Amino acid sequence: MTTETDKLVILVTKGIDSELSSVAFTIANGGITSGLTVFMFLTSTAIDLVRQNGQTMTHVPPLDPLARQIENFQQRGGTIWACPPCVKSRGYEQDDLLPGVIIAGAAAMHEEIRKGAATLSF
Repeated sequence: MTTETDKLVILVTKGIDSELSSVAFTIANGGITSGLTVFMFLTSTAIDLVRQNGQTMTHVPPLDPLARQIENFQQRGGTIWACPPCVKSRGYEQDDLLPGVIIAGAAAMHEEIRKGAATLSF
């Protein structure tokens, strides 16, 4: 059985210390280029990717710098959700995160999956 979807949810658990975070955003931007609506759900150390200036600490050549990838993702309509307990456990609040990042629980991700979104995880 083949099911088509135009949505992609990417779960990211890797933070500024892992090249997988850059790979995740590269794939997310590729999804948008392909016409998908893309959602990123950040948990664990991935929260630091959207902490003000956190994304400037990661660059994996030859990929674009992570800060540029995140900015591109958001400008092109990508949605970034940040896990509430993960944000809170780091002592962050909304103002500590990049503009446009939404603090939202897993229910937001599950709703898109329930509607048929494809999933990836990093």
